[in-house]
Amino acid sequence: MNSRGRILGRKTELVAIGQAAKKAGVSRQSVQYYMMVGLLEPTVVTETGRRLFDDKSIERIKLIKLLNEGGYPLRGIRELFLEGRTDLKGSRR
Repeated sequence: MNSRGRILGRKTELVAIGQAAKKAGVSRQSVQYYMMVGLLEPTVVTETGRRLFDDKSIERIKLIKLLNEGGYPLRGIRELFLEGRTDLKGSRR
């Protein structure tokens, strides 16, 4: 699979976890932790298990970082997301 995919009929660039972390300004371990605690899901998981992220997911990582730096605990951020404001891939419901 190349780094371009189709999601809902539109082309989007998909990047691996390390590149997504770099673009969002966090560590790879932070992104892995966000997934582990239910704050984030990869946009696509390939047949070989690679987790790929689109721009919406990267923006979501940036939002998590901003809220956490602003004093919100990750548990509180997760509760905000679970209230239906956005899904785990960053799209509005």
